[in-house]
Amino acid sequence: MRTKLLLPLILSCLLALPALAADYYVDITNKTGYQINQLYVSPGDQKSWEEDVLGNDVLVNGTTQRVTLTGYSSPVFDIRLIDSDGDSYTFWDINVEEYDLLVTPDDLD
Repeated sequence: MRTKLLLPLILSCLLALPALAADYYVDITNKTGYQINQLYVSPGDQKSWEEDVLGNDVLVNGTTQRVTLTGYSSPVFDIRLIDSDGDSYTFWDINVEEYDLLVTPDDLD
């Protein structure tokens, strides 16, 4: 009898849980002809950029960098790259579960 009473309670608690955080990644390939000095990735619903994920590293032209995104509830991100000339390349609402980025001069802001 207890089991019959507890089962609906347990199910309702599980359904009420918020969306669980997940891990994602995106591979970004630099084909701009320039070195990328800064790379920002932020959740698509956020209004500001998070920290530069390259830190002291750079993304040399012709190379690919995998960016791991840990603990987010959505796979949709905004991505901004800044090259050695200070030019920016911005991508809005990228679903990283579906797409990687190939950045070219055509993507210049």
